[in-house]
Amino acid sequence: MPFPYIPETITVHLGEPDADAQNVTLPFSDYIKNVASSEIYPTWPESALRANILAQISFALNRVYTEYYRSRGYPFDITNSTAVDQSFINGRSIYDTVSVIVDDIFSDYLRRDGFVEPLFAQYCNGTTVTCNGLSQWGTVDLAEQGRNSVEIVKTYYGDDISIVVDAPIRGITATAPRRNLNLGSTGNDVAFVQLRLNRISNNFPSIPKIPNPNGFYDVATRDAVREFQSIFDLAVDGIVGRATWYKIQQIYASVKRLNDLSSEGITYNEIPKIFPNALSPGAEGNEIRVIQYMINYIAQYEDTVNPVEINGVFDSPTEQAVRGFQRTYGIPETGIIDENTYARMFDVYNAIIISLPDDQLLAPYRPYPGFLITLGFDGSYIIPLQTYLNAISTVFTEVPEAGSSGVYDEQTRNAVLAVQNLTGLEITGVVNLATWNAIGDLYADIRSGEITTPTQFPGYVIDGGSQL
Repeated sequence: MPFPYIPETITVHLGEPDADAQNVTLPFSDYIKNVASSEIYPTWPESALRANILAQISFALNRVYTEYYRSRGYPFDITNSTAVDQSFINGRSIYDTVSVIVDDIFSDYLRRDGFVEPLFAQYCNGTTVTCNGLSQWGTVDLAEQGRNSVEIVKTYYGDDISIVVDAPIRGITATAPRRNLNLGSTGNDVAFVQLRLNRISNNFPSIPKIPNPNGFYDVATRDAVREFQSIFDLAVDGIVGRATWYKIQQIYASVKRLNDLSSEGITYNEIPKIFPNALSPGAEGNEIRVIQYMINYIAQYEDTVNPVEINGVFDSPTEQAVRGFQRTYGIPETGIIDENTYARMFDVYNAIIISLPDDQLLAPYRPYPGFLITLGFDGSYIIPLQTYLNAISTVFTEVPEAGSSGVYDEQTRNAVLAVQNLTGLEITGVVNLATWNAIGDLYADIRSGEITTPTQFPGYVIDGGSQL
């Protein structure tokens, strides 16, 4: 999950979670004004009011950030049941004093030092009900002793409390990725799943640890997902769709006690930052090469998308091609590769290469599938890869046969390692775009006769004076 933000709106369920009750959506600041006006008195000292309102903001943001209700399938963010959430009286009048303070600090919230999530700022009135968190009436006593709002909240929640000021404001968006995650998927969403499954496995040790949570959906990730799905009665397919995503979110929040005052907390190294959230003009790297490669295939079928040079630089022609793609497929025309644009581009590219018969290929070999291939992968793209490698092994003795198992096994990986060494590529055993094309180009040269075996008849060179 990304860093916390202030939602533009929040949806409140007017009853206990499972009650048949109305849902009300309103601006977040208006919601906090209503809660504060329902729970505290406008005549209290200002520092007491501010301390209480900070706790109310943080409590609500914790519900939103952890998707406490959304991850359980509810269509709302919080309830007005004081047994589990905060008091909210739909349509009530708002105190002017409260309104002024909320307008000033509604984008501020509490968190523990070194943690990311908003503090689950438990509180109670301190008279008829007591708790481990803030005492609302107790804040009045502290304020009358001259304590400011920061000193008051630290009195109840500890000295390791920080106040985040002016957090960004945006609409609530579901965290579930727009497309399913499975073998070959890459990105921060994959890293999100890997990091959370590794933490969940501490409590459920039958879930195997993912040894390298690097944002690439490999076989180890699939195996961990399958075991998680089996434990929590989900369809065991090794694919992270919406149901699996939110169950992971729910169980992760549970084992970390994110909805508890004594939360284990989310540390900064648990926020995936492996891949950039968006690629803008001027960016460079292998990610740009893959995008340019996909653009060129799409350009063969869409006149509105221009082909580009595969140079690994997000230059002006690439930006214009991206804009053309976005226009064509009804995506906001930003010229930036964000998650939505990349997912749609991959889907279009993948649909093209799957449907292409061999006689319509742009090269004598199948196109790159669009994702990294690592140990354990299977699928329709492995047999062609093994075919190419086996052909190469008949010419280059340093390249062993890859076999024909249809699985990217150790035998196939050894052949890939040899080709990477032969062609001067980074020796990883992972098939990326460069390795796929190097294998394909060698195979194409062998088929065309440009590379021959030592015993193969080379043919004759015919010049202008030769006669047949």
